[in-house]
Amino acid sequence: MPITVGNDTSKTRKTLKVGTQSVDYYSIPAAEAAGLGDFSKLPAALKVVLENMLRFEDGKTVSVDDIKAFSTWAEQGGKNPIEIAYRPARVLMQDFTGVPAVVDLAAMRDGIKALGGDPQKINPLNPVDLVIDHSVMIDEFGNPRAFQMNVDREYERNMERYTFLKWGQNAFNNFRVVPPGTGICHQVNLEYLSQTVWTDVDQDGVEVAYPDTLVGTDSHTTMVNGAAVLGWGVGGIEAEAAMLGQPISMLIPEVVGFELTGRMVEGTTGTDLVLKVVEMLRAKGVVNKFVEFYGSGLDHLPLADRATIANMAPEYGATCGFFPIDGETLRYLRNTGRSEERIALVEAYAKENGFWRGADYAPVYTDTLSLDMGTIVPAISGPKRPQDYIALDKAAPAFAKFIEGLRSAKDASAKEEVRWEGEGGAPEPRDIPGDIGHHAKGWYKTDDGAYQLHDGSIVIASITSCTNTSNPYVMIGAGLVARKAREKGLTRKPWVKTSLAPGSQVVSHYLEAAGLQKDLDAIGFNLVGYGCTTCIGNSGPLEAPISKAINDYDLVATSVLSGNRNFEGRISPDVRANYLASPPLVVAYALVGDMNVDITTEPLGTDQDGNPVYLRDIWPTQKEIADLVESTVTREAFQSKYADVFKGDEKWQGVSVPQQETYDWPATSTYVQNPPYFQGMTMDTHPITDIEGAKVLAVLGDMITTDHISPAGSFKETTPAGKYLVERQVPVREFNSYGSRRGNHEVMMRGTFANIRIRNEMLDGIEGGYTKGPDGQQTSIYDAAMAHQEQGTPLVIFGGEQYGAGSSRDWAAKGTALLGVKAVIAESFERIHRSNLVGMGVIPFEFTGGDTRKTLGLTGDETVSIKGLEGVKPLQEVPAEITMGDGTVKTITLKCRIDTAVEIEYIENGGVLHYVLRNLAKAA
Repeated sequence: MPITVGNDTSKTRKTLKVGTQSVDYYSIPAAEAAGLGDFSKLPAALKVVLENMLRFEDGKTVSVDDIKAFSTWAEQGGKNPIEIAYRPARVLMQDFTGVPAVVDLAAMRDGIKALGGDPQKINPLNPVDLVIDHSVMIDEFGNPRAFQMNVDREYERNMERYTFLKWGQNAFNNFRVVPPGTGICHQVNLEYLSQTVWTDVDQDGVEVAYPDTLVGTDSHTTMVNGAAVLGWGVGGIEAEAAMLGQPISMLIPEVVGFELTGRMVEGTTGTDLVLKVVEMLRAKGVVNKFVEFYGSGLDHLPLADRATIANMAPEYGATCGFFPIDGETLRYLRNTGRSEERIALVEAYAKENGFWRGADYAPVYTDTLSLDMGTIVPAISGPKRPQDYIALDKAAPAFAKFIEGLRSAKDASAKEEVRWEGEGGAPEPRDIPGDIGHHAKGWYKTDDGAYQLHDGSIVIASITSCTNTSNPYVMIGAGLVARKAREKGLTRKPWVKTSLAPGSQVVSHYLEAAGLQKDLDAIGFNLVGYGCTTCIGNSGPLEAPISKAINDYDLVATSVLSGNRNFEGRISPDVRANYLASPPLVVAYALVGDMNVDITTEPLGTDQDGNPVYLRDIWPTQKEIADLVESTVTREAFQSKYADVFKGDEKWQGVSVPQQETYDWPATSTYVQNPPYFQGMTMDTHPITDIEGAKVLAVLGDMITTDHISPAGSFKETTPAGKYLVERQVPVREFNSYGSRRGNHEVMMRGTFANIRIRNEMLDGIEGGYTKGPDGQQTSIYDAAMAHQEQGTPLVIFGGEQYGAGSSRDWAAKGTALLGVKAVIAESFERIHRSNLVGMGVIPFEFTGGDTRKTLGLTGDETVSIKGLEGVKPLQEVPAEITMGDGTVKTITLKCRIDTAVEIEYIENGGVLHYVLRNLAKAA
């Protein structure tokens, strides 16, 4: 489908000839010559947005004043937060977030039909790629059959979802599906889908070149900014609106410049660098801001490392972390199989239109900070947040301190010895290193013998996630650590569940070509699948005796993974401390099996002759790694592995689907159900009104993530979601995960605020999704919400700082709305979740004047009324009356975080999708 560009092409539209190619483009220098402003000092990231304004300027949604505002931004030192309408070129999805998005599109077809419109109006106008990567679970590991068995199990669990997605691929235009077993969406995007400069024909049939841009339904869509492709995560709700032609309403962002100097030193990795960057930017505060990396250090930073840094933008809180186009960008495009014509176009376009990072690149930034890469040391982050940076030589004492804090309130009886109940007794238990105060011994027995677990035992070591498996330097490094360990006779500890889940098949190709996969296999890091696995919570179950030992003795088991997320309750229900690390360090920790060991000074084990083996003995040099990367990571490998990226295996090809424009919702399905959002909908909208007499559903603390609000992992039969499935005769082993059931609102409503580690401050010392019901008794949040709905009582949530951090999980907002929550009141919001709440008709409010849930002394027994909402304006302050449990009334001022004028309309329509649906029905 041709792109539709703006009307005025006389001033800024030019023609660029590159070899035999001739394309039109929208010229920033021409805009300057036309008197629209001085854009020469804009950061490259913001020039991408400016080009978007030039291309879509029509005097309505995008005006000349919008374009001039970018010049004012530079004049005002990097600040001019006016509202603009931005249109990304394409949309990227994965299956956890993609399934509910396609469910919504299918429901919208039913909805527009009921309103008298044409179902074919519900079609993506922009290209949409959905990569199935979140569904594979690590049931089998540590053996050669692991990959095939996990894939087979994946299809058994998810056939309903895959049938539905394949129907969507056939039913909707501009919608492609990358089948299971191919790779992780962000790595496929980086290595294949992205072009850095995109081309398409306009409404007049003329080919136009423009920056490659996208939004994605996964927060780590930002990874592709490492290749100068501007992209970030949005909720599925916002992505659906974008694919249906609705511009993304946003404020011109501030851009923080992050200067990198020097170069990495021996013994460090790109992962060590990004963990430091995350710590620095979290401390700086970059929520809702772009970060652009610049400086002489980029001359020595491979694109793989840039992508690692860009990937973790959600962890440092930024909208994106952008790297401008330079020679390294071209090298990467060439090495990953892009055509020479495309590479020539990228270079010519970037230089012609002011996107190129040359020696004289010196834009204006809102603010800056700097890091000498020569100061980077090996590091990990944890045990609960990505920004909890720990230098590797401080990791063991930091863990000891963490345990001490956890155990300080525990009864001294926890120190009792636990007798071994197996035959023949067991070895004498050793004390925990450092004598950190908890000596309950978690014995378990296997065919190989008896073993003891304790606080700090590493039970999961996983090389996983797009963040690091996209980087051949750290993957080759991990393989070399495995090789050297194998040569010295070391292997994983028997209680460690090891796994290797690359982000693309190219990784397997170069590991095999280098002979390193055999070494990884030998110590337990066999291929388990191509997908997110442990990083998204699909760790699979631990062996039953290990799980029992952990839970019987209340042990703090740990995981070490090469992922980007280590929030509470995410990785495994049996694991309470989770650490992010480079793939080589994941291998090293699997060998030692214990977070209490200082692997920088203590031996990892002993060799065949009984000699101690230290980390330094098996750590590869940068030259060893670089030589193997040069010889095995080839252009031909990328071209070969991506030749049939949409074809899939025989299982995918065998999925048969009906050919029909609307979906025939199966009544008995527990995976896909028609959601209630559009049922009974009319063309009428409703003005925003005051919230009166609302009860409190939960009082939550700081850094409540979307994992806390809408968990992705497994759940038990005793939970509301589990009970729902049991009532429908679904056996527990077929529960799958919350993430896989996001196409069923009944499961997801019951899973909202159901994270096993969430703490509702209305209750004392209780973890999990509980609250007080209307009768004041403790009950599940879901049951309490349904009881309040029966009584017609609106609900509010209170929170602390950074409410909604983490994944771009639309169900965190959808579930909140379906529970009957009308407002969320917090100290601050993360960008994506705030937008998602508005997109679902829930109003976010921020405390002002120093008020917080703590200063107000909230207990959850209050009644809340929020006034002044009739005719409310963006970012307006409004009064709220809080009637305390004793009857006294406190009046405070809240800032309404409906940020833009169009968001007012979203709320009046009941949500962004209702807004789009009504507009499409009117146009029918």
